[in-house]
Amino acid sequence: MIEYHSLVAPLLGGVIGYITNDIAIRMLFRPHRAKYFCGLHIPFTPGIIPKEKGRIAEAIGAVISENLMNQEVLQHYLLSEDMIGKVRSSVEAFINEQKQNYETVEQFVSHYLTAEEISVITNNIRDNVSSQVQSKLTNPALGEQIAHMAMNHVVNKLGNSGAEELLAGLGGMLGGLKGATTLLIGGNIVGKFLEMLREPTKKYLAKNINDMLKSNGSDMASSLIGDGIHTFMSTSVATLLANKDEQLQQVANNVVSLYKTIVTENLPKILESIDICKIVRERIMEMDVAETEKLIFKVMDKELKAIVWLGALLGMIMGSINILF
Repeated sequence: MIEYHSLVAPLLGGVIGYITNDIAIRMLFRPHRAKYFCGLHIPFTPGIIPKEKGRIAEAIGAVISENLMNQEVLQHYLLSEDMIGKVRSSVEAFINEQKQNYETVEQFVSHYLTAEEISVITNNIRDNVSSQVQSKLTNPALGEQIAHMAMNHVVNKLGNSGAEELLAGLGGMLGGLKGATTLLIGGNIVGKFLEMLREPTKKYLAKNINDMLKSNGSDMASSLIGDGIHTFMSTSVATLLANKDEQLQQVANNVVSLYKTIVTENLPKILESIDICKIVRERIMEMDVAETEKLIFKVMDKELKAIVWLGALLGMIMGSINILF
């Protein structure tokens, strides 16, 4: 009889400990809603977590926003050497990938923008640049600058050796009389003649250049810019990036620097505009109790089972102690 009692008491204690702990854990969530009997509220319904869901959500939101997602913690993580290294590696990997990308610029951009958006952007660029170029072309000073450079080029070209070359050509047209032509006219005379014509010719050229640019500048600028954009959009990405290792490395450095600046200067503003506590609280309140229960049991299944079996062990120990006394 003693042996039977000594065996049953620990087993019974273990079963009771197992069951009570299992019930206690389940009562954290169950029942999901309050229960009533004859109009009277049944105690311990709903479970602790459904009953205190609002307070728990508020506490969790506060803990996350104040301790886990605050500016200091996020900035420390986002600006850590490991994170900076990941950003740089990602940028360099993207650049290296594009070095082997033989899509045209238009095809590459089409992965991120629609054809309509690309058309709008290219047309805006063409119109804006053409407008700026046209404003420069219609500036009267431009015609004067072009005429001035043209006359300087002609005078310098026809000075001394250039004049002799011109005179030699004239001599050839006159039957090979190079020597006579050079002797009669001479390079110095040509130079002086050109100096006399410099100012009136420059004014004449300036006026006609300005008239031409005023009449045709818009079409010229639009055509040139349009052709340039078309050529650019038709060029392969790999061709654009070829032999530009130093520039691409600088691009990677600039992206990393920009990332640091954004984190340093804008993270506080972002956190101020985002109420993390409110977001967490509202998300928890939106979750169904059954969904929450399933999630917690999925995450802590091993730990919760350990608590249940710990109850069984403690029950067996208490049952064994009870035999001794």
